Amino acid sequence: MADTSPLEVVMRYHERTKHRFNRFAAGPGQLDWANQPDPFRHYEGAALTRLPRLTADGTPRPPAYESLYTHGAVARERVDVRSLSRLLEYALALSAWKQFGGTRWALRSNPSSGNLHPAEGYVLIGGIAELGESPGLFHYAPREHGLERRADCPQVLFTRLVRGFPPQAFFVGLSSVYWREAWKYGERAFRYCQHDTGHAIGTLRIAAATLGWSAVVLGELGDDAIEALLGIDRSADFEGAERESGELLLALWPGNATRTPLNLNAEAVREFAKQRWYGKANRLSADDPVIWEVIDQVSASSRKP
Repeated sequence: MADTSPLEVVMRYHERTKHRFNRFAAGPGQLDWANQPDPFRHYEGAALTRLPRLTADGTPRPPAYESLYTHGAVARERVDVRSLSRLLEYALALSAWKQFGGTRWALRSNPSSGNLHPAEGYVLIGGIAELGESPGLFHYAPREHGLERRADCPQVLFTRLVRGFPPQAFFVGLSSVYWREAWKYGERAFRYCQHDTGHAIGTLRIAAATLGWSAVVLGELGDDAIEALLGIDRSADFEGAERESGELLLALWPGNATRTPLNLNAEAVREFAKQRWYGKANRLSADDPVIWEVIDQVSASSRKP
């Protein structure tokens, strides 16, 4: 496909991976249970801060669902460790455990195709004492309902990153582990990862609304910048582990959405990538993932500059 435009590669991928009356899209044929990817990514060596959970009776209770669509109907919560915990618990956390025989598995707040959960969540935030003296990037660990510190961010640099954003703004990033879906769905995995990213955007926006916050996708941000901010372009941190692909970054803050265009300073993003990083990504499967070249091709062709 050397002479094929990126758009043509993407269009061919979607045509190729359609299910049809006379055939299914290419898949593994059977499930290799021994090589099923771990649904929980963690970073070995990164400090974990557990977040306060909602109480057993669900308090503090969220506002009525219909109020989330009325401006000013939900009181603005300040950004602190408890409100951040509520955001993540409503949006990306484990919601239940199920068991059949000797097999036990988790359900989550954000829906997922096949309950495979390719999406990983990250938080870039400052001003929360419980998370450390300096702002930083954190990986969300749903099993522990905690945040793993991946990188430090000096306050002066964080101030540059949020310049032009509303007060108390912070960022949530999403990435995808294609292998989690390809293990079951083969060539169609890229489709499902985009689907699940949409689910995660939805739960994050609804969760933010329950706190009186806005959540806005930074649509002008390129994939290289997203991956630099999330640290998933760091080859040494993923040595021997399955890689992630950056999907998007959302800005969140207390209050209503602004009409002013929002974007990050490119030089500040490059400087952030040079900060101190912590942890190594865990390996998700016992054996090497099965390579689906068509997924690599469509992923490369759909990257945003």
